[in-house]
Amino acid sequence: MADRMQGFGNHKRFFPLYHFIAAPLLIAYLLYALYALVRAPSLATAASVVLGVGAFCTLFASRLMALAVQNRLIRLEMRLRFDRLFGAAASDNFDALALRQIIALRFASDAELPGLVQRVRSKELATPTAVKQAIRDWQPDFLRA
Repeated sequence: MADRMQGFGNHKRFFPLYHFIAAPLLIAYLLYALYALVRAPSLATAASVVLGVGAFCTLFASRLMALAVQNRLIRLEMRLRFDRLFGAAASDNFDALALRQIIALRFASDAELPGLVQRVRSKELATPTAVKQAIRDWQPDFLRA
């Protein structure tokens, strides 16, 4: 994977087991269970719907937990980069940014990070998408969840 170029246009990641297998199968099961409940209401068909909702909620919650851990790791990584690049001003620069902005800045090289941070703090780059589009020296991340 490391030989593939990554940039703004192709940085979003799909986890095939989750996005293309588990979630669609559970959605199909839940839709079928709802159909069966409507066609032949019974304790068994209602239990099937409850099971489908529970399984889907479990799958969705596991994805949210993985993303939360990933975001915490990105925040830690960026805190360390800010400490190294900004020195004494690291806390002011870091604390002024929203998590979504920090995550977007993660793809910037060390050389362009200070300039991008200033543009974010001045509100020139207001959204994570704008931040990512402004990055010229994209640092790929192939290990995202």
